[in-house]
Amino acid sequence: MDLKSRIDAAVSKAVRHGQAAPAPAKLAAALEYATSPGGARIRPTILLSVALACGDDRPVVTDAAAAALELMHCASLVHDDLPCFDDAEIRRGKPSVHRAFSEPLAVLAGDSLIMLAFEVLANVSGEDPLRSAQLVMTLARQSGMPGGICAGQGWESEEKIDMRAYHRSKTGALFVAATQMGAVAAGQDPEPWGELGDRIGEAFQVADDLRDAVFDVETLGKPAGQDDRHGRPNAVAELGIDGATQRYHDILSGAIASIPSCPGEAMLAQMVNMQARRLTPSTTASRA
Repeated sequence: MDLKSRIDAAVSKAVRHGQAAPAPAKLAAALEYATSPGGARIRPTILLSVALACGDDRPVVTDAAAAALELMHCASLVHDDLPCFDDAEIRRGKPSVHRAFSEPLAVLAGDSLIMLAFEVLANVSGEDPLRSAQLVMTLARQSGMPGGICAGQGWESEEKIDMRAYHRSKTGALFVAATQMGAVAAGQDPEPWGELGDRIGEAFQVADDLRDAVFDVETLGKPAGQDDRHGRPNAVAELGIDGATQRYHDILSGAIASIPSCPGEAMLAQMVNMQARRLTPSTTASRA
């Protein structure tokens, strides 16, 4: 089974569990809508790739970790799109959850996906209690406060923004979760893997800034020009297109160099490069 199929199967299994009777029908449908189709599944792909590079000796635990991470990511997108934040009308080329189901159901869908993510991790405690607990702690740390994705959203309400902390929390946190959870799922120490996740997250943020500036709404599958519209700090505004592009490639090189020694190190470096090419606008991909 390829990585995408493995991830999709794990996410679908988790969502079906969340939809089990006597769940309210509309909210159950919103869970499916928010998670499928699944986009690029970049974060769980990184998680699985790290686990495989480290041996992947407990695939049931790895699959649970990948599903939980993707559920948390999807929950963050549902909440980000709400009128109180981005007020985005589309996501992944279709109406955002609050447009399709209503704002109250979108809030509940996002909350439900967060709870489901932690339930998925708790459910594999029988496979390995220590790994299950470490996975819960890692995902919680990178999702909440003080430095997780909740903090990232919170920075947008501050008069003075710490750019590094903002990007590290809003975008980088779940990439750190991806690399560290992949290591934990394979029974490895997560700490050496934090730098790789941090660098991938930083590269992703710069790539996202470039895509927001270069692509239109049809290409992105979500509103374009959001950074300018909301006055957010971003790499293109700070460095220009060429400067942001160079910054992206510098970060990417550092990310590959930071991969800890492991049996699948070469394969993991190849995967990072492949994901990088998928992220960048065509004007920059040829230089990756």
